[in-house]
Amino acid sequence: MYIYNVTSNIDESIHDEWLSWIKEHIPQVLATGKFEKATLTRVLVEEEMGGVTYSVQYKSYSREALDAYFKEDADKLRKEAARFGDKVLAFRTELQIIDEYSVEFK
Repeated sequence: MYIYNVTSNIDESIHDEWLSWIKEHIPQVLATGKFEKATLTRVLVEEEMGGVTYSVQYKSYSREALDAYFKEDADKLRKEAARFGDKVLAFRTELQIIDEYSVEFK
C-alpha cells in the first residue's frame, strides 16, 4: 500500500478560500479511482514563515494505481491549485506502508 502525501502551507489571507477548495478537490482526486481514501489533517507545528499548514494523505490501492494517477490525472488536478499562486507552498511525498498496527480493545 502507498500513500501520496501533499503538505501545503497556506497564507492566512486565502486560508478560508483554500480550505473550501481543498474539500472539493479531495473528492475529485478520489474520483479518479486510483485511491482508496484520503485524510485531511492540520499540521500543529507553527512555521517560521507563518501561515497554516495542512497535509492530505491519499491512500493508493497499489504502486501501479499511484503511477497511473501521476500519468493520467495529476497534471490536470494540480493546475486547479495554480489559482492560489505563491500564497500556497506545497511539497509532495510518496510513502510506502511497510506494516500497520492497531490496538484491539476487549
